[in-house]
Amino acid sequence: MKKIVIYSFAAILLIFISCKNMNTKQADNLDQKVDSVLKLMTLEEKIGQLSLFTSDMDQTGAFIRKEYIQDIKDGKVGSIFNAYGATYTRKLHGHRTIFPVPLAEAASWDLQAIQLSARIAATEAAAEGLHWTFAPMCDISRDPRWGRVVEGAGEDPFLGSLIAEARVKGFQGNDLSATNTVAACVKHFAAYGAVLAGRDYNSVDMSERMLREVYLPPYKAALDAGAVTVMSSFNDLNGIPATANKYLMTDILRNEWNFKGFVVTDYTSIMELMFHGVAQDTAQASELSINAGIDMDMQSGFYNKTLEKLVKEGKVAESLIDESVRRILKVKFQLGLFDDPYRYCNEKLEAETIMKPEFLEAAQEVARKSIVLLKNANSVLPISKEVKNIAVIGPLANNQRDMIGSWSAAGNWTKSISLLEGIKNKLLQANILYAKGCNIADDSTQFIAEAVRLAQKSDVVILALGEAAYMSGEAASRSSLDLPGVQLQLAQEIQKTGKPVVLVLMNGRPLTINWFEDNVPAILETWFLGTQAGNAIADVLFGDYNPSGKLPITFPRAVGQIPIYYSMKNTGRPLNPNDKYTSKYLDISNEPLYPFGFGLSYTTFEYGEPVLNKKEITENETLTVSIEIKNTGNYKGEEVVQLYLKDCVASVARPIKELKAFQKIVLNAGESKKVVFEISTKELSFYRADMSFGVEKGKFTIMIGSNSRDTKNIDFMLN
Repeated sequence: MKKIVIYSFAAILLIFISCKNMNTKQADNLDQKVDSVLKLMTLEEKIGQLSLFTSDMDQTGAFIRKEYIQDIKDGKVGSIFNAYGATYTRKLHGHRTIFPVPLAEAASWDLQAIQLSARIAATEAAAEGLHWTFAPMCDISRDPRWGRVVEGAGEDPFLGSLIAEARVKGFQGNDLSATNTVAACVKHFAAYGAVLAGRDYNSVDMSERMLREVYLPPYKAALDAGAVTVMSSFNDLNGIPATANKYLMTDILRNEWNFKGFVVTDYTSIMELMFHGVAQDTAQASELSINAGIDMDMQSGFYNKTLEKLVKEGKVAESLIDESVRRILKVKFQLGLFDDPYRYCNEKLEAETIMKPEFLEAAQEVARKSIVLLKNANSVLPISKEVKNIAVIGPLANNQRDMIGSWSAAGNWTKSISLLEGIKNKLLQANILYAKGCNIADDSTQFIAEAVRLAQKSDVVILALGEAAYMSGEAASRSSLDLPGVQLQLAQEIQKTGKPVVLVLMNGRPLTINWFEDNVPAILETWFLGTQAGNAIADVLFGDYNPSGKLPITFPRAVGQIPIYYSMKNTGRPLNPNDKYTSKYLDISNEPLYPFGFGLSYTTFEYGEPVLNKKEITENETLTVSIEIKNTGNYKGEEVVQLYLKDCVASVARPIKELKAFQKIVLNAGESKKVVFEISTKELSFYRADMSFGVEKGKFTIMIGSNSRDTKNIDFMLN
């Protein structure tokens, strides 16, 4: 279910190697246990604990060394990643059910489902001998050109923080020593999602206000939830690469946030300090990193090569190395590896755990929750199960490989359910016609005619279009967000047949699909849904599940609008369509194609007017706001009721709105429910002009609605 990545998202799983000198009976206190081991270690062995290497199963950059087996025996390796399987990992001591990609899961706005996904991922990963996952990815991103938006929770720090917390709790459970948990790793610290031009590995340049208000909160939430490790990011932040950034790794992470776990680099990023131009050689790169607060070197091998000499030269204090080793050993003790280094290497447990029926059921349920209905003109959806002839067309229609998304690693795509198979599972009597229509990315039009012929014979066409899995994820930035290849041309020819068309969009990022919004009656955003993708999509297409997903990231009309996000600030010349000299484009609307929080249902929901328990509050009081929601349609449905706030006048320009709360409710047809929110100074606080964090008295606007655009508003005063 998971990949070599322990969840259906994007985290790499690792094996911790216990150091050679193990003694767990010297003390009862964890710190004393750690110190008792540390005292037995040579400087070379200590440095070995700070070194992390890939096995030969996979690589995402320079493959620097292969002789890790002997290195482990020599005490020169602290951990191995890109390795899995109980038998294989036992040799080294010496995931398989794929859920939706993280951006898709974020679209569920269902924290319990997200936590369950991580819990199952951890259970499968641990059964295959894995102790550590490179997840959750907590990077906020407002630029869908960046391929790694697929790995995160989207554009909003509030939603992103809650999801980060849920994933950490799912991975680590209540007891890190349990054999069905793995250590979480908060990544990529920090602000990796803001790379310039959306180009992976690029620079980040931003104010401290932006850093603290938008980008840092999800990392902090994950650490507050108990995550025991952190990964540094590839980017530089305001000129200082994260891997050499003492402000991030020591001042904020250690001193301000009091983080007690350890920090690992991303792949070869200590080596990359030389390419950044801040280190002249391997020794200086190591010196900068260890002194900045980086505990573990992933894959470059620079710590192994240089730290002992740097200690002798007085450039690195051995006490600093001791502290890094102490942090790493503590996590290994917490995982129970000193009690039994083979406790995760159980072939019988592995066979009993991987892809259990209940795990597959959970994967299908989470996948259904992750689907977003973007358009449904004339109630084309759901399709009647009595349909006689249905055409399933598109390069992603009969596709298993791309269903499991990017970073699928050890995930077995041959076990995933394609859309075509899911529809066949659902409609046992219908005449199901299939045509590929075109390939995902090339310019060949040779298959279009056959697709049109089959569409003409159908009652309804399901058109499966989008990206290949490799088009999103790491090193997958795109300058265009249009559908690749000739997919649009295929759709235009199908549309000419006059048949009702349902677009099933499969992708790892927002795409510019203006033509489809204008010309196709129904659009489902299904992302990459994992092992049970086809069954989950069929459930929605034919009405066995009423879609409830909401977008966690804005869909632009054009790349030229990027960055585009719902919580922008007003300018001194806000948009006025009748005044040229206001903030707008000459050739396109300021508005996105689909706003943050948007998502339709097969039923309809009516929002009443918000009601306050008082019009004015003081800093020590809590405000209660309620709103009546009624299901005015014909289907039982789920609705995500979203609450946004605006600080109308402040010492610094504030966003036009910020998500501060939401509730996901279920209503039967005709049923009403009062939804109640509480607002305290926590929701009203921000970084003021002097960068102190707190509230300012004045007028606030509460906005409640089904998305960030369509809201009912009411004002109150903070006195």
